[in-house]
Amino acid sequence: MTQRHPILSELDPGRHVLIAGPTASGKSALALEIAERQGGTIVNADALQVWSCWRVLTARPTPQDEARAPHALYGHVGPGRAYSVGAWLAEVAALLRPGGGRLIVVGGTGLYLNALSRGLAVIPPTPAEIRAKADRLLREPAGLARLIADLDAPTRARIDLKNPVRVQRAWEVLSTTGRGIADWQAETPPPLIDPATAHLLVLDPDRDWLAKRIGGRFQMMLDQGALDEVRAMLPAWDPQALWAKAIGAPDLVAHLQGRIDLDEAAGRAIVATRQYAKAQRSFFRGRMRDWRWVPIGR
Repeated sequence: MTQRHPILSELDPGRHVLIAGPTASGKSALALEIAERQGGTIVNADALQVWSCWRVLTARPTPQDEARAPHALYGHVGPGRAYSVGAWLAEVAALLRPGGGRLIVVGGTGLYLNALSRGLAVIPPTPAEIRAKADRLLREPAGLARLIADLDAPTRARIDLKNPVRVQRAWEVLSTTGRGIADWQAETPPPLIDPATAHLLVLDPDRDWLAKRIGGRFQMMLDQGALDEVRAMLPAWDPQALWAKAIGAPDLVAHLQGRIDLDEAAGRAIVATRQYAKAQRSFFRGRMRDWRWVPIGR
């Protein structure tokens, strides 16, 4: 084994562990070390690593790593299937059944981890026709502004209006139920994992260290077959699909379609990954201030 991470001596093996952090910060490596030394099932909390079509491109654990400790909710969702934070929570709930053992929940999707530790409102699903209408509106030049204008005031005051995904979701909820998402969230049930009985960690890497890691990791992904993964999905490519949001996928598709060369595609993907890491940090600072922040790369 590699050198023991100092945080391990402070973790109670009888408690669940939740690990957040920006992409490429070493979350999976820490989770694997905890599982090997203290026991537990590693549970994916990354919205992109659930898709069966991506392993290399989303930096899912390798088959070799998966053989070293139990893993759950990785690569188990086919591209044609609908998936949401609610579906993910239901799957985690099944893992939390009596006798299910300790969970080490790790990922960069703050919404998943926040819902797990704070609860999630049970909102009726959005009908396909309403989602299709929202998709059409968002593609219009002033579509985002129109969706925002339609929202109720409490929801507008609560969500990130610069995030089209959040705005569209709020619009869909209001259109489907007649109630604003803020109203639904006020009825949030208790969390599946009580924060008082778990270790809540946010990896906080040095910015320059992380930037170098992101660049090196994407080149490693290309060497390990990321382009072949994307090529295999070209016949089914749909830029609006959730699985197509994998960082780097649109850029590699553009290369495979002959619109840009591979160096440009890689450069764009690295920039997009760094921007994603910045957005993750912002979410963690806003929603996870009370978690333990663990310095990395300093």
